[in-house]
Amino acid sequence: MLVDSPSEQRAETAPAPPTRRAVRAFGLLVSVAVLVLVALASIAIGAKGLSPEQVWHGLFQDTGTYGDVVVDERLSRTVLGLLAGAALGLSGAVLQALTRNPLADPGLLGINAGASAAVVTAITYFGVTSLSGYVWFAFVGAAAVGALVWFLGGSRGATPVRLALAGTAISAALYGYLQAVMITDDAALGRMRFWTVGSLASATDSTILQVLPFLAAGTLLALGLARPLNAVAMGDDTAKALGADLNRTRALSMLAATVLCGAATAACGPIAFVGLMVPHIVRSFTGPDLRWILPYATILSPVLLLGADVIGRIVARPSELQVGVITALIGGPVFIFLVRRRRTAQL
Repeated sequence: MLVDSPSEQRAETAPAPPTRRAVRAFGLLVSVAVLVLVALASIAIGAKGLSPEQVWHGLFQDTGTYGDVVVDERLSRTVLGLLAGAALGLSGAVLQALTRNPLADPGLLGINAGASAAVVTAITYFGVTSLSGYVWFAFVGAAAVGALVWFLGGSRGATPVRLALAGTAISAALYGYLQAVMITDDAALGRMRFWTVGSLASATDSTILQVLPFLAAGTLLALGLARPLNAVAMGDDTAKALGADLNRTRALSMLAATVLCGAATAACGPIAFVGLMVPHIVRSFTGPDLRWILPYATILSPVLLLGADVIGRIVARPSELQVGVITALIGGPVFIFLVRRRRTAQL
């Protein structure tokens, strides 16, 4: 795994001078402004072209055609994109700190695989056909895999390497099961094909309300772990010397990441690269201090997710490309760039 030395991390996580803190705080305000603009674009732009007047009319006055398009479709998927993007970015940042691997993402611990396997099981063996039904199966699957990874990773003696190895092994087994079921069941293949791509298009008020409590709880827990994760990121010996409870911090981090990623995946399907790219990019200008990385990731991840969703609506008009396709197309080249840059920096 790619890990900075403890001395480098201690130097970078030392209290920032007032000027640097002010710059970071100003950057957060700018990030919020960018997020607001992208959210407005998500409401205003769609596969069906509407003028600004029609969007305004549909948003605040009309309950007819324009209201159905703007409020029931675009506004709902924008809200879900905000919530899911924040959850994916935050869970990715937590997992990167937990595993001390800057290229980790929520899929590393098998959470996406658990959600996907649970959904295909629900479709094939329980006859579930609605998104509201998928949500609970996906969340339970993600939570079960998170608990299993923690158990196999050593539980009270868990280490980043053990957790990553356990997650990788479980992911491989579950994706094998997923492919086997889909190949032998045409109905499951047809229903899963849309969900596994990752999309915001099926967002509804019901789905948002179902996952909102989990996303809120996971967000509060993750943000509260910033200080202990800073200690854990310096290495086990240093963290112990600073008085950090390693097992407690790792258990709570696993719980937060599982709740956040599980709820987001349940609502939208597995969306790749958001939890990888944003925390890594944020770290490049904030340093490794989780007190800044986590808020920035919470704000900027929805910018990427909603921006990709808007691009998907524009490039394939009058149809649209699912947001999971766009993030994958963007994420692949960016991931290669990040890996090459990291290698170069270590030479």
